[in-house]
Amino acid sequence: MSQSSSGRHSVTSPPNRNSNRRIAFVQSCWHRDIVDQARIAFLKKFQKVGLVRHDMDCFEVPGAFEIPLQAKLLAKSGRYAAIVAAGFVVDGGIYRHEFVAASVIDALMSVQLESEIPIISVVLTPQRFHEHEDHLQFFRRHFIKKGEEAALACAATIENLGKIRLARG
Repeated sequence: MSQSSSGRHSVTSPPNRNSNRRIAFVQSCWHRDIVDQARIAFLKKFQKVGLVRHDMDCFEVPGAFEIPLQAKLLAKSGRYAAIVAAGFVVDGGIYRHEFVAASVIDALMSVQLESEIPIISVVLTPQRFHEHEDHLQFFRRHFIKKGEEAALACAATIENLGKIRLARG
């Protein structure tokens, strides 16, 4: 990974992996038309840094609340170099969606620290979301951007962890 004059990092080589090290992409099905954009953008961007489609396994769960358990089971399997989690937590008017989002993110962080498998989060919680076309289009575009950013973060994290593990011996 190199740093450009703008201070941004860019991946210059594909992630260090072997045939048993894959990427898991876990996404919630709530607002699938929006969340799918992150997965599609992630895959396109990650292919540019060396991943091929058959190196990524996709998993779907009903909602964001189910993502951490799936991520934990995938991390425990030892098959994955990284796990990407994508979901869209919106105010449904029944409960405080901020609590759900915080619970999901906290749980993902715990899984990451316990397993030492990086978890890249694209679990987003807008302050305001209304199901009219302007908001739908805005969040579809936003998830494309976040999917691309997640791919770069995933590749850089795998590369960095590979260097640390190599140095440990």
